[in-house]
Amino acid sequence: MATRSRSARGAEPRARYRRAFAAVRNAGARASRSSVVLALICMSPAVSAQSVTASSAAARLIQTTPANAHARLLQPFTEQARTDWHYTPRRRAGVAWRDMSPAQRAATTDLLRSALTVSGLDKVRAVMALEIALRELETFGFSRDPENYAIAIFGNPNDALRPWGWRMEGHHLSLHWTLRGDEYVATLPQFFGANPARVPRDFAQGPRAGSRVLGEEEDRARELLGSLSPRQRAVAVFDARPYGDILTRNAERVSPLEPKGVAFTELSPAQQAQLLSLISAFAEHLKPEYMQARLARVRAGGLNSLRFGWAGAVVAGEPYYFRIQGAGFLIEFDNSGGNHIHSVWRDFDGDWGRDALADHYRKAASDHRHGAR
Repeated sequence: MATRSRSARGAEPRARYRRAFAAVRNAGARASRSSVVLALICMSPAVSAQSVTASSAAARLIQTTPANAHARLLQPFTEQARTDWHYTPRRRAGVAWRDMSPAQRAATTDLLRSALTVSGLDKVRAVMALEIALRELETFGFSRDPENYAIAIFGNPNDALRPWGWRMEGHHLSLHWTLRGDEYVATLPQFFGANPARVPRDFAQGPRAGSRVLGEEEDRARELLGSLSPRQRAVAVFDARPYGDILTRNAERVSPLEPKGVAFTELSPAQQAQLLSLISAFAEHLKPEYMQARLARVRAGGLNSLRFGWAGAVVAGEPYYFRIQGAGFLIEFDNSGGNHIHSVWRDFDGDWGRDALADHYRKAASDHRHGAR
């Protein structure tokens, strides 16, 4: 395999970012989330118009990955391995985008496309591109790298009889997928973050002033909050300050938080529709069938179990936090720093497909106990 110098590898992504954002500027695109993500399409190599299955994309990624990197890419399909996750910069399992060949990048992009819409893939790229802004904004930002995002495969995607999964993870991004063959049985947990939440200025090789990766989620939440009557708002706003982060952090398993906020039953029909639209905003990066499957779980838990709660300032630009909780799930959205968002969707029973794969996990636990004797 041909090798390239480190300086050459570093110059290529910078050149792609410059060309991508220059194209957006020349087109006169407005400064919004869409302007960033459309530009970032140039990050990955072209892919064929033919749709590919998740298992075939994963198999191709394995095939194109050098043997000496298989130990990083291929992980066991175990509870311990899969639940070791985080949204901060750290060493993590998987092969990073910066270390991939064009063939590996094409396979990784196809694997992402098997679960995400075009706008969903753009959203992933937009989170990655915010590292360019942090590189210049932070005192020690030289360590920020928009290509330090790793993909890991858990289990064997070529074994149709056994479940497998994959994860895309890096700073402010952690997406987890569980499959049987080519059937996605779980798309959670999911974490999206944004720093800066609103980009303060143009960056020559990155996002533009005013860009907001998670702007739709915030805007729909504020619209719902703004629609509340004084009585409803007094119940919805349950604390004067946010908490510095999402309360569940990177927990392996999540239980329901204290039920706070305004109940679904206390909302008008129009406000109930707004709340459901807000929930949908956290799933719109998924392909329609997977988005609908996730929302069906929300409905199955009973809409009357839903609560919308807010903590902190209600004025835009000030620190705040909100959450939506139902019988089976929790969405948290934290902006305690005022311009730095962490958001997460957790399923109390279905993270990493625990409920769908209950028999598999029980057998694995039994085998582990017998093997330890």
